[in-house]
Amino acid sequence: MSDQYIGFGTDEYQIAVYIANRPPIYEYQQLDQLTALTTGEITHIGQHCGNGWRKVFNVYAKLLYALDKEQFNFASFAPTWQEYRDDFLLQPHSKTSLLFSAPQLKLITQNANQKAVHIITGKTYAKSLLSKGLLDIELIWLNSEFAINRSERVIVCPYFDYRQLSNVKIERLAELIKELNQHVY
Repeated sequence: MSDQYIGFGTDEYQIAVYIANRPPIYEYQQLDQLTALTTGEITHIGQHCGNGWRKVFNVYAKLLYALDKEQFNFASFAPTWQEYRDDFLLQPHSKTSLLFSAPQLKLITQNANQKAVHIITGKTYAKSLLSKGLLDIELIWLNSEFAINRSERVIVCPYFDYRQLSNVKIERLAELIKELNQHVY
């Protein structure tokens, strides 16, 4: 396993989302490190990569706005999740990441991200990481869509898409994150 994170955002994340695919734009396919996005880059990705990537960013921003306001301050940066998505999500100092590399939980427990929440998008992706030995933890399946490992602060949820991760399921994910954080602080 590499000790290099690959994806968008900052390594000082409170929320890390792991996704199996990358935007099909050359520079992102070649990405080999964690890189903060710039203002307008999410719009650019949405315009060039289609509705699927717009949904990923929209669901991520909606999740941040659904989180407990006493535990997370994402909603204090912009009046709406849409403005947060455009002006802060995955940018420097956002405390968010969208990672294309596998979770590196042993490395994480040695640094300041011990309190970070790790969200793996999609049951299929999580099972793939487990079968390849890229994720070495036990998951407790809460139902057919959500799994958790409380000690490693990992949650598996449906893929970040409106049909798979509806508003009701976003609220469920936010509740699971709140539960994890109640055992840390």
